[in-house]
Amino acid sequence: MERESRVMNLRMRFRVLFLFLLISLLRSFAQTGGDQPVAAEGVEKARVPVTTVQERLGYPAAARLLVVHADDLGMNHSVNRAIFEALEKGWVTSASILVPCPWFAEVVRWARDHPAADVGIHQDLNSEWTSFRWGPVSSKDKVPTLVDSDGDLPLDTPAVIQNAKLSEVETELRAQIDRALSAGIHLTHLDTHMGALFGSTDLYRVYQKMGHAYGLPILQARAGTHAPAGVSPPAEEVLVEKVIEIDPGVDARDWSAWYRKQLEALGPGVYQVIVHLAYDDEEMRGATSDHPDWGAAWRQHDLDMVKSQEFRQFLHDQGFVLVGWKELAKALPRN
Repeated sequence: MERESRVMNLRMRFRVLFLFLLISLLRSFAQTGGDQPVAAEGVEKARVPVTTVQERLGYPAAARLLVVHADDLGMNHSVNRAIFEALEKGWVTSASILVPCPWFAEVVRWARDHPAADVGIHQDLNSEWTSFRWGPVSSKDKVPTLVDSDGDLPLDTPAVIQNAKLSEVETELRAQIDRALSAGIHLTHLDTHMGALFGSTDLYRVYQKMGHAYGLPILQARAGTHAPAGVSPPAEEVLVEKVIEIDPGVDARDWSAWYRKQLEALGPGVYQVIVHLAYDDEEMRGATSDHPDWGAAWRQHDLDMVKSQEFRQFLHDQGFVLVGWKELAKALPRN
């Protein structure tokens, strides 16, 4: 009799405990609206994953973020003074440095006076001007497949793709980054001069490796000229939807209209406009004398456009949010 009483008491306690747990679960379900998993006490509730770069940076999913970026900093004094002015006045939001070029030292001095500047490395395997050449940062005997018969980096990318030994590519890319870091430049990203590091899957892998090794975002897009062919990088590491860059064949009077047409058509996402800035002066004309594409007049057109009130008003009216690589890097995975 006593045993049966104990069994009944245990059953009653179990029923009370079960009812208590059931009521607690129902209350939690009602508070979450039924669409979120119920977290145990002391455990953070599950979060809905954020899928877009703009959301990871705290902007609405419908936002259009734009990097206005200047290539070739360090090439010569004309390029440097144009890009310095554009960065200081907010006409561009980032720039990247050609470390092997002869005017790199001027960039170092400027960067020390502007430590918050958004500058990266324009990873360089080419020296494209026939009368204005440069060689690698590395000792030439360490990277023999990266230089031509004159000891300079080759004129165009096919020579790099055909001849460059991957171990030497890595040696030179590291040397360029290390030279900038040792000079005290605060780097925000990496990109690739003349798209050479998109020239093959193997070259892209070295490019990607540099980003991982130095903890820096690399410029790569989901579509277009800066999308790696035949490779699917981790989606969370691709921060740009598309790169907008003017090609030869556009008349000077249509320059700004071309950019406006490209930008107007863009939907939500993160984009980069690449411009090439310099003054159309004697130095720049001499360096690019037989190469009008991306030459002195070309770069003056880009400079005139980014500094114009009309272009900046256009970006404002279109609702673009101007960002740099320093901000984009915050959207990368922590590892």
